[in-house]
Amino acid sequence: MGKNPMEVFQNEAPEVASAFGNLINVLSATKGLDAKTRQLIYIGMKAMQGDTSAVVAHTPMAKKDGATREELKDTILLTLTVSGIKGVVTCLSAALDVYDQSEI
Repeated sequence: MGKNPMEVFQNEAPEVASAFGNLINVLSATKGLDAKTRQLIYIGMKAMQGDTSAVVAHTPMAKKDGATREELKDTILLTLTVSGIKGVVTCLSAALDVYDQSEI
């Protein structure tokens, strides 16, 4: 099994990782979107890239923030119109499995 990419990032470039963390904190504090919508948008963007690990990591956060299973599914299905089938075949099953297994 490979190393955790975020741990490698933090160990190899701590100043850059810290700045990145600060950027995430600032973006999370903006008032334009509620937490659920923010998570669903992030999941959709990562699904477009076929980034299953990010989708899986953010699915419980979206559920905790009130996202329904249908909203999660629709978010990933919407990627079809922009990036084709990649996000659906790489992320949908894993995201729904994690959603179904995660506790709120």
